[in-house]
Order: sequence, then structure tokens, then C-alpha cells
Amino acid sequence: MTGSSASQVLLVLPVGIPWVLAAVLALLDGRRRWVGFLAAAGLGASFASLVWLTVVVLREGPVGTVAGGWPEGVGISLRADALSLTFALVSVGVILVSLLYEIPLGVRWRAFPALVLLVAAGLNGLFLTGDAFNFYVFFEIAMTAAFILTGYREEDYQVRAAFLFAVVNLLGSVVFLIGIAALYTVTGSLDMQVIGERADVLEPRSVTVIAAVLFAAFCLKLGLFPFHFWLPAVYVGSHAPVAAILSGALANIGSYGLLRFGADLLPRELEFGSVAVIVLGTASIVYGALQAISRRDTSEVMAYSAIGQVGYILLALGIGGPVGYAAAVLYSVVNSLNKGVIFLSAGLRGPLVGGAFAIGAFSVAGVPPAAGFLGKIAVFQAAITEGSLPASLALVALVFVGGALSFLYSFQVYQRRFVAPQGPGKASPPTARFLVVALAALIVLMGVWPEPLVALSDAAAATLAGGSG
Repeated sequence: MTGSSASQVLLVLPVGIPWVLAAVLALLDGRRRWVGFLAAAGLGASFASLVWLTVVVLREGPVGTVAGGWPEGVGISLRADALSLTFALVSVGVILVSLLYEIPLGVRWRAFPALVLLVAAGLNGLFLTGDAFNFYVFFEIAMTAAFILTGYREEDYQVRAAFLFAVVNLLGSVVFLIGIAALYTVTGSLDMQVIGERADVLEPRSVTVIAAVLFAAFCLKLGLFPFHFWLPAVYVGSHAPVAAILSGALANIGSYGLLRFGADLLPRELEFGSVAVIVLGTASIVYGALQAISRRDTSEVMAYSAIGQVGYILLALGIGGPVGYAAAVLYSVVNSLNKGVIFLSAGLRGPLVGGAFAIGAFSVAGVPPAAGFLGKIAVFQAAITEGSLPASLALVALVFVGGALSFLYSFQVYQRRFVAPQGPGKASPPTARFLVVALAALIVLMGVWPEPLVALSDAAAATLAGGSG
């Protein structure tokens, strides 16, 4: 265990608060507005504890504990460093905004607030665990709750999307569990720190296949090409706040998993397969952008955009090193916020919402002063650090071409959605509009004042590089 006793207690709160509250609210009628606001208050408390814990970790270093006072190796091991807290903060933030967005629209399921809390509890547990098997357990908690949410409102197309989501992620769970079992077989431990230490001294041939299995599982979750076949149907078929949760929070499982298991636990294998990682990232960027350009429906365009955008994360991960890892973390954060704004504003109307959508869409394209420009610059800097000049030039050209294609489909979808004449539609609740505009304002603020996000991304990269994080 590391850190003071107070910080160890603080480490349990982000997981414990939504978990306990979800169990309580599962017995209540979530369609009542006060139940929804109670769930939002619990998420707010979880987010506040994450902010506090982040301050502690940045000042004092990583914090670890074993829940329930059990000995290490027996109880649920929790560890917090800059990497895990960065992903936990952005994920819980997107979930909280999505829940607050849905409450004034009218919650239609009694279990909806409890399910949203379970997604948050699963994600926080996944990001903050120090045990590979518990990573899988929290992974399943979040995925099961998300699968049920995909069918929210029970339209036929939503039920079909939920079924597809369940099948694909069941496959991903099986593949991931096989990888975890194989890691335990060769290292004799499920503790992530021990796995990293022991895997480093094993024969590369005995670990490379395991790394490839884990890589495939996370790429399936991210929806990277050629594992993308499920993602458009699920995102398009989901209700707006559910789509925001799936794309802006749940998809972070893939990004975090690739960073934690690849860059942190199996860096040698990641370096060995870096060319393949960069090739897959390049294919995702080009394929996602071309497919997005050819689509007309807003949600479908942004679903294919999601495929392309995670390609930049894979590109930075394949480049590696402190600069590459920092770029991957930074781009993951910005991409989550972009998707939250885009999917939440897609179902609303009005000039303010149109402005918010434009900020999110052009942030995807990397247009300043939105934070997406910062993400593109980070990937650009990582590409420059590539050792050989031809490879660096090719990666830089890819970033420019990908950005140009992103700008093209972002402009097209904005023009069709908010500039072209629209028929009369249902008025948007003021609360929903306010949340979308506030999230868009945060994206602009992060672009204008990037220092906090850059510092947090650098701290996360230092964690992966063996720093104090």
C-alpha cells in the first residue's frame, strides 16, 4: 500500500459511491426526477473525489490500497496514478453531463439512473484497479450495464443495436479473458506491477502472442479498422445521451487498455509490433474519414468519424516514447469531449446548439482555437520524433491529410444539420442546451489554456515511462 491513510480512503470513493448508490436506486423508480438528480449528485461526488485524488497524486505520487483491509493478492487492489485518473475524470465527466441531459427530457426506464451509475462504477474500478483479473471484472460490469442502455427507449433499431453490441463485446470479453489467463500462466501473478516486472525478463516469443491477443481485444472495443463493423450500427441506433456515454466514456476502455497493457506492462512487445500498430492506425484514419464523407445522417457520419479519430491514438501509441504516449493520452481526452458534444447536440435545435456542434465538429478536424487543434499538434509532434526522416514525413503527411478529410465531413454535416432549412421540430429543453454549450465552452477553454491538460498528459506519459506519475 502506498500513500497516506486518508488518500487510501479517498481512492475507494470514486468506485464505492456510484456502486452503493446504484444498488439503492435500483430499488426506486428512476423515472421520478428526484431519483435522477440523486444519481447525478452521486456522480458529482465521485467526480469531485477524483479531482481531489488527482491533486494528491500529482503532489505526492501514486496511491495504492487493498479494499476491505485484505492482504495484497487476495482483496481488490486499487491504484491511482496520473494515467488512470486522467481517463477516470473525463469518463465520469461525460457520463455526468449525459445523465443531466436526459433528466429534463424525461427518463423512460425506472432502471436508467442505476444503470448509468453502474457504468461509472465499472469504469472507475477498471481505471483504478491494480489487478489484471479485477480489470476484467470491472470491464464486464461496465459493458453489461452499457449493453442494457443501448436498448434504451426500446425502439426496434435500438434493440437490434443492443443485440449486436452484446455479441461483439462478448467476443471481446472472451478474447481478453484468454489473454489475462495466458499472462497469469507465464508470469504467475495477476498484479499488474508484478506482471510488468516478470514479463520484461521472459523470452519475447512467449509473450508476443499474448500481447497480440490483448491488442485484438482492445481494438475490437475501440472499433478500429478492421474491427469496426459493429460500431456504426450501435452508435446510430442509440439514444443521444447513451451514444455520448458509449463514445465519450465507454470507448476509453480501449484507449486506456492499450496504454496500460501495452505501454506500461508489455512495452517491449509494443515496440516490436509498432509498425503494425501504426499501419492499423493509418488504415483507421483513412477508412473512417472516407466513410464519414460518404454518409449523410449526422449520427452515422460521426460514428465513422469515431473510427478515424481513434486511429490517431493508435498512431501516437505506435510511435511510442514520452512524446507519443503523452499525445495518445491528450488525444483520448479531447476525443471524448468532442464526441460528447457532437452526439448530445445532434438531437437538439437552435443557434446556440448549432454553435456548440460546430465547436465539437471542428475540434474533431483540429481547427483552432478548439482543443482538437491541440490534439492534432500533439500527434504532429510525436510524428516528428519518429527516428527516420521518410517515416516522419509520411506520418506528418498523414496527420495533415486526415485533418483535411475531417474538416471536409465536419463542414458537410454542420451545413446539412444546422444551415440547411429545417422543418418545425420539438423544442429543446433549456437544461440540455446549457449542458451542450457548457461542454463546448470547455473544449474552447482547453484549446485557449492548454497548460493543465498538457501537464496532466505529460504526467501520465511519465507514469508509463517509469516516472513517478
